Amino acid sequence: MIAESNSNIAWHRVQLKKNREAVKELEIARFRVGEMTGAAGHAQQKALAQLKRKIAESQRCIAAHERRTKRPLATDLRSLAQVSWGSWDAYSVSRQASSRA
Repeated sequence: MIAESNSNIAWHRVQLKKNREAVKELEIARFRVGEMTGAAGHAQQKALAQLKRKIAESQRCIAAHERRTKRPLATDLRSLAQVSWGSWDAYSVSRQASSRA
């Protein structure tokens, strides 16, 4: 895995992995032992819901970061049509390159 430059996003990625493993362990235990009843069952359901909420929060944070930082990978006509080309100007780009020389 590539080292993350944003420590907040790196933390969310680690938490996402850790919480997914915890959910997996809880679900495996639930199927091995069966559904718990009473206070233990309620506590298990509450823990599972809390872990899923944390997973969703980390996924939202990571997705927002990726939308801000990643360039579009697709170069088909439909995806290029959705790009805002208002700030891009080939004349100014070529003029900047010639002024540096």
